[in-house]
Amino acid sequence: MFMTQYTNPDVIGDSPAWLSFIWIAFGISLTLMIIGIYYLPVDWWIKGYLYMGTLFLTASTLTLSKSLRDRHEYERLVNRVKNARTEQVLSKYEG
Repeated sequence: MFMTQYTNPDVIGDSPAWLSFIWIAFGISLTLMIIGIYYLPVDWWIKGYLYMGTLFLTASTLTLSKSLRDRHEYERLVNRVKNARTEQVLSKYEG
């Protein structure tokens, strides 16, 4: 499914088992939340409010995790560029 090269530390990704676990846990938790709301002994408008809250909470969690990942990748890129520039300056003055 996902082939990963473990020789380059910049290319290392999550294992297929971990990715499967994450998606399965996400699917189970969302399904159980929806089923739990369905069987609550309350009026339909309360259930609708809880469904809406679940939907927005799930969407905002996914957006937050994507934004944090993007920020992390950006910072890694900036650090790699800074390190390359530092190495270039040091090699110029050492040689």
